[in-house]
Amino acid sequence: MSNPTAAVLVIGNEILSGRTQDTNLRFLAQGLGARGIRLVEARVIPDIAEVIIGTVNELRARVDVLLTTGGIGPTHDDITSECVAAAFGVPWEPHPEAWARMEASYKPGEFNPARQRMATMPRGAGLIDNAVSVAPGFSIGNVHVLAGVPRVMQAMFATLVERLPRGTPIAARAVHALGAAEGRIAAGLSAIQARYPEADLGSYPFYRPSGNGVAIVAKGTDPARLEAAIAEVAALFATLGYAPVAGEPPAA
Repeated sequence: MSNPTAAVLVIGNEILSGRTQDTNLRFLAQGLGARGIRLVEARVIPDIAEVIIGTVNELRARVDVLLTTGGIGPTHDDITSECVAAAFGVPWEPHPEAWARMEASYKPGEFNPARQRMATMPRGAGLIDNAVSVAPGFSIGNVHVLAGVPRVMQAMFATLVERLPRGTPIAARAVHALGAAEGRIAAGLSAIQARYPEADLGSYPFYRPSGNGVAIVAKGTDPARLEAAIAEVAALFATLGYAPVAGEPPAA
């Protein structure tokens, strides 16, 4: 049986403008991979209702799991929740449990209309709790709506992950070599990929003060085959006069 598939939809004008750097995608890709869910697509879209609705409907029809981040706060541009309701064709209405929790967490009179938006969700949604804040995310169908703030998003994912489908964990093995050039290893690397079709071999040049080179990463669900593929890559490096080093190069 093939691994479940996932897409991540990053929602927010602040990401597209460059004001905010997205750090959620890497975390989610790694968390999904550990669960055995293959991330097949990621998109960044603006806070425009018709774009959100259309993209949610497109992606949820093609993958097993769709994760969205951003747009569930209290301000006017936080429209993800109501757009997901529209995508599913259900009312956007106060969620009784979320409403009660949030109302109880504020002093009398402070649970204002802006904060009430965070307790308003598509009818039939299930809550995604987090250990950081009282405002929850939610799930409906195969769509799971998470906060954009990294710390809160990570806490929500920790709650959600055990409810996601499980596949064979996706493993990775790597080797790198200083001085290596992609143009010299390309033919040999293609031959190795052909011998290991179940492994996804990626070539990543790097540039460091200590020297430039190439790292090769093999990803897949069979660790033994990954080890064998990376061993052949290391041998290829050595044959071409480069000294292979296990793992990825140190950070710059």
